Amino acid sequence: MTAPTPSAAGRVGLLRRQFDLTWSLFEYHLERLVPEDFLWEPAPLCWTLRRSPEGSWVPDWADTEPDPVPVPTVAWVSWHIGWWWSVTLDHARGERPRERTEILWPGAGEPTLTWLRFLRTEWLAHLDTLTDADLDTPAPFPWPDDPSHTKAHMLAWVNAELMKNATEIGQLRLIRAAS
Repeated sequence: MTAPTPSAAGRVGLLRRQFDLTWSLFEYHLERLVPEDFLWEPAPLCWTLRRSPEGSWVPDWADTEPDPVPVPTVAWVSWHIGWWWSVTLDHARGERPRERTEILWPGAGEPTLTWLRFLRTEWLAHLDTLTDADLDTPAPFPWPDDPSHTKAHMLAWVNAELMKNATEIGQLRLIRAAS
């Protein structure tokens, strides 16, 4: 039996491998997205991004979840990923977390793909700074009022949230392609 490589050892390694698997499944869909996929509305009740009078993209939003829940577009889900991931990185780095309204969607197609891949690179750089001991320290996000959650919980949450959002984007892409 061979010893594990340093990058694959320990809890950080396990969470990194889980992230890498999740990203590879996401990349399958990212590589196949075309600009027309982003703003395609799959249902009459839909959340998307709309141009503001100033020209920036503004996501549909409600402070309390509506009932029924609107179906999001690829644009909205990709903005959502950029929002939660940017804020998670802010917290992880000990920086002031940006407000939701400060996270701007760059637009359909390559601008968003570049943005999401940039966030992945930033996340991997952060993971490379962590040790297993770091995973036991408190994490203020995404549970600000619960000090029992640790950085390990935060990393696992990122993996789960990314998997969920990757699945949503993949399903939307497949439904549009089939319709």
